[in-house]
Amino acid sequence: MSSDQNAFDFATITLADLDRLDSTVINDLSFGVVGLSPEGLVKVYNQTESRAAGLSLDSVLNTHYFATTAQCMNNFMVAQKFEDEATLDTTLDYVLTLRMRPTPVKLRLLKGSDAPLSYILILRSR
Repeated sequence: MSSDQNAFDFATITLADLDRLDSTVINDLSFGVVGLSPEGLVKVYNQTESRAAGLSLDSVLNTHYFATTAQCMNNFMVAQKFEDEATLDTTLDYVLTLRMRPTPVKLRLLKGSDAPLSYILILRSR
């Protein structure tokens, strides 16, 4: 891991960081990164999340995340927050249940009022 990647961790990475990082750095982060368009379409899906979820980038890119890829997040705790809030930076304990055994994770939801993408960061226990 390069020194640049060491500077970014789940709790401190910012929306501005995510918007400016290139795909190589995003792919090498130790946590899952999903970047969503305002319509909820997947525009960023890093390799960490791809491996953990068992889904290829090609199968996820440009799909509606909450309707197609992560229906277990299509609820008031996650998807609805992106609809209701102009800005978000919140972390919550969550259990992923779709396509896998129940998997406890931490989610970090990031959205800016004028940011091109919103992000879901997914931290799995090691």
